[in-house]
This record gives sequence, C-alpha cells and structure tokens, in this order.
Amino acid sequence: MNPILKVTNADYVHDYVLRLSFNDGVTKLVDFWPLAQKGICVKLQDKNYFRNYSLDPFTVDWSNEIGFAPEYLYEIGTLA
Repeated sequence: MNPILKVTNADYVHDYVLRLSFNDGVTKLVDFWPLAQKGICVKLQDKNYFRNYSLDPFTVDWSNEIGFAPEYLYEIGTLA
C-alpha cells in the first residue's frame, strides 16, 4: 500500500517556480505559470499573491482559494 502523497516543503525559486519536496523524498521544480492562465488561477499571475503561499496538510495553498493535488504537482514537476 502506497502512502498518501503530500508536499512537505515549498521554496520560492524564481518567477512562478516553486521547489516542492514530497513525503517520498523526491524534490521537484514546478512552474505554475501555465496553470495561472485561466479561472481563479489567474490570481497567481500577481507575484505578490503567488509568493504568499502556505502549506496545508497535503499541498501548497494560496489563501484557501487555490490548491493543486499533490499527485498532479508531482506529475508536472521536473526533478530538482
């Protein structure tokens, strides 16, 4: 049985890229710019808003408004 994937740490790198560490020991770089192109996610285009993220028990979160499944972030990220 695989444990539930979680983001355990997030660091701002540059532009719209975060370095995310996962509970399986893998660290990935995730570029959120492509995700910030539609819907409520356009709020992420504001760099001040983007840099004001936090971690909830499972993933990166922006003001309890925007969050992405850790499995999705893991899939789209590139190894750091």
